[in-house]
Amino acid sequence: MNSIKGVQLTLMIGSAIPTPAPKILVEALTNVQVTNSKDRSGFQLTFTVGKNSPIVTQFLPTGYFDPIVTRVVLVVTMNSLSTPIMDGLVTNQEFGPSNEAGKTTLTLTGQDLSLAMDLAEKVVPFKAFPDAAKIQSILAPYAVLGITPVISPPIISSVNNPTRRWETQSKMTDRAYINQVAERCGYVFYVQPGPLPGKSVAYFGPEFNSFSPQKGVSINFDAHSNAESISFSLDGLAKKERNDAIMDPFTNKTPIPVSVPDVSVSKPSLGARPSSPAKVEYAKDTAKAETEEAARNILGVLMNNSNTVSANGSLDVMRYRQILRAHMLVGIRGAGVAYDGLYCVDSVTHNIKKGEYKQNFTLSRDGLNSNTPNIMV
Repeated sequence: MNSIKGVQLTLMIGSAIPTPAPKILVEALTNVQVTNSKDRSGFQLTFTVGKNSPIVTQFLPTGYFDPIVTRVVLVVTMNSLSTPIMDGLVTNQEFGPSNEAGKTTLTLTGQDLSLAMDLAEKVVPFKAFPDAAKIQSILAPYAVLGITPVISPPIISSVNNPTRRWETQSKMTDRAYINQVAERCGYVFYVQPGPLPGKSVAYFGPEFNSFSPQKGVSINFDAHSNAESISFSLDGLAKKERNDAIMDPFTNKTPIPVSVPDVSVSKPSLGARPSSPAKVEYAKDTAKAETEEAARNILGVLMNNSNTVSANGSLDVMRYRQILRAHMLVGIRGAGVAYDGLYCVDSVTHNIKKGEYKQNFTLSRDGLNSNTPNIMV
């Protein structure tokens, strides 16, 4: 355990079921970096040790930090609330001996538990399986790692007649196949640690499953400022209009053109003045698909619109007084009329050192000007 001005960091490590790290390991921990994103999350732990430390003479030789088999859980306790920020597997270790006493470093790098789903390619047929059932059957074996599936069935889910054809997970890892299904449904897939240490949630569904905003981030707001820096960017080429075609269900010969706007039917409209599409593209092979399948693909595009406004910034957790979380909303104030308002939190990077806890973040939304009168502070 490592305390930082009212913040307590707990490190658990081990194979299969991680346990609280030995005291000598915690005392040697000098830097923690964890990135939570909407795709895959990762971590890096840096230990500073002496050449005769048991970490060097015992832990390393006996395989205590071996990649893939070593699992790491990190829990931050703040305001009496414990929040797991990482549950993953070590993928790489770097050892740097030094001529200076006590300056030898050991660095462990890893990824979240979705890595376990990305190690072996498989060939699995799915006969008469709807998409939600496919994902459920794929994720079931990972319950042994404490992973609980949270699956939102697609609005349109086509089921092939098994006497004609069926879908197959063909020479793909579980994670690659799930991402393929998620993309065509307009969904996302990620594994998120919590709510308890050693437990994780495998989420398959619309991009944001919680529209309750977090505490606002303030910049240029005098004594109320809690952000150290923030910058915004408006990409005029981000949005595009897509032209699809659906085969006439009666004749099955005549393609019916369908124009798909770049708007989202699942995410809230966060900008009062949305950006207009600058590009036009044509979908490939949509007209060859069956009507139900083509409709599902078009709806998938509508579920994920492009965000034209992005923001990058950093904050001091001690001033913010809580932990900023990815996959949720957050309000910005003090940036001016054009850029104030609610944003989606795309990723958060935790940087923890002795006596310091800061976060870098990336945000996004479509359009300028806030459509929210007040930001929760």
